[in-house]
Amino acid sequence: MKSCETMNTPNLIPHILVVDDELAMRETLQEILELEGFQVSQADGGEAALKILGQTKINLMLLDLKMKGLDGLQTIEAAKRLSPETVIIMLTAHGSLESAIGAMRHGAFDYLLKPAAVADIIASVQRGLTHHTQMLRQRDMVGLMQRAITELHPAPSATAAKGERHLKLREIDLDLQRHIAIVDGQELDLTLTEFRMLTYLMEHPDQVISPRELVAAVQGYQSDEHEARAIVRVHIRRLRQKIEPDPDQPEYVLNVRGVGYVFSASADLPESPA
Repeated sequence: MKSCETMNTPNLIPHILVVDDELAMRETLQEILELEGFQVSQADGGEAALKILGQTKINLMLLDLKMKGLDGLQTIEAAKRLSPETVIIMLTAHGSLESAIGAMRHGAFDYLLKPAAVADIIASVQRGLTHHTQMLRQRDMVGLMQRAITELHPAPSATAAKGERHLKLREIDLDLQRHIAIVDGQELDLTLTEFRMLTYLMEHPDQVISPRELVAAVQGYQSDEHEARAIVRVHIRRLRQKIEPDPDQPEYVLNVRGVGYVFSASADLPESPA
C-alpha cells in the first residue's frame, strides 16, 4: 500500500473525504482510493462535509466545485476555519482559470479537471498527504519550541503567583504544576495548548475572553481577529470533546456569539447560539 508508506506515520491510515453531489462519482473515487489503502468517507454536499470535519479527523478532502447548497469555494473557506490541517483538492467538471485561481486563493492544495486520469488523482492525493505530514511536523516542532521557551521562562499566572498548585471550579480540577486536568475524578489527555487555554479561561470565570486575547495568553503572539478565531475555534472544539458531558451542549466553556468564550462558574449560564 504505497499511500500509507508516503505518510511516514506508523499505524495510521490516511482518512480521505470525498465530497460530490453525484453518487456515481463518490462511489468511483472511494473504490479507487480504497484500493490504494486509504480510509474513505463520503459527503453529498458542503454542509455534510463540514459536519464530518467537525466530528472526524480528515487528512485530505476531494471536493467538487458546483454543488447544491454550499459550493466548493464556500466549503473550502468554512473547512479551513474548522479543520485547517485538512488538505483540500478541488476536482470538478466546471473548471476555468478563474475558478482555479479562486480555489487556490481560498486554500486548495491542488485543482483537477474531470474526467481526471486515475494516475493523476492518485499522484495529487499522494502530494497532498505528503504536504499534510510536513505541516504536522512543522506544527509539532513549533509546539516543542514554545514549550521549551515556556519552561525556561514560564509566564506568571494569577493563581501561580499566590503559590497555589490547584485551580478548581465546579467539577474541573487543574494541577498547575504537573499540567494535569481532572474532571469528575477522571484524568484527561489534554495537549499543552488545551491545558493552557482551559487554565486561562478558569482563571477568569464568567468573563468573556476574545479569541485574540486567548491566542496572546496561550500561544504568546499577537494575531488578527480572523486568524485568532480560526485558531481558537479548533482548540475549543477539541477541548469540549474532552471536558464536556455533551460537547454539542457545552456546560463549561460557552460561546458568546461574535465576542468570544467564557468559562461558566455556574451550571445555569446559557450559551449564545453559534
